[in-house]
Amino acid sequence: MKFDVPLVSGRLIKRYKRFMADVTLDAFEEVVTAHCANSGSMMGLTREGIRVWLTPSDNPKRKLKYSWELLEIDGAMVGINTSRPNGLVEEALRDGRIPELAGFDNLRREVKYGKNSRIDILLEDRDLQKTYVEVKNVTLARGDMGLAEFPDAVTTRGAKHLSELADMVREGHQAAMVFLVQRNDCDAVAIARDIDKAYGAAFDAALEAGVQVYALGCEISSEEIIPNRPIKLAF
Repeated sequence: MKFDVPLVSGRLIKRYKRFMADVTLDAFEEVVTAHCANSGSMMGLTREGIRVWLTPSDNPKRKLKYSWELLEIDGAMVGINTSRPNGLVEEALRDGRIPELAGFDNLRREVKYGKNSRIDILLEDRDLQKTYVEVKNVTLARGDMGLAEFPDAVTTRGAKHLSELADMVREGHQAAMVFLVQRNDCDAVAIARDIDKAYGAAFDAALEAGVQVYALGCEISSEEIIPNRPIKLAF
């Protein structure tokens, strides 16, 4: 995925109210407020002074001109915009980068299913076999070098999605969880059970029910994000 417009670089001042971040732009030495499309805690990623990249918009109807896309911390490039992962995983699926999920004839996004939910990606083949694919953006890394973890905050919604994936398997369909690791310094992913025990239990139950789990890493630069690196599962 190439960014539609050139990104603007700057330095983070602070993230606040979850969805807002103040940034000093490099080019103009101007302080702007950017939209932060990430509902997680962003643990370890909001250090004052880190380099960040923003997408500018010329839409006059937008309240905030900039959206926070990337950051660099301790030499690692990290993608934090959670509106991107579904499209990145779709790109990977269409390019056959997850071989176990290849061979579909139709791909749809945001399809209603379960208990008032929407599946991120629904794959269908000619025999009407359905595979429900849930995508999670992974940005947390702490302690062991090279190990990414999910979630970075308690996620009741995430546990609910795992339960619904298990329900789809019991109904005779296939279901898969794809962890998209948007860090270029990690080669494995694990569940952060100390952060959310309920999510860990729901994950174990989903595995036992037959939900498939895959992880994909990304090459990240200020020009593009390419979901193409195999990531080990450390469960």
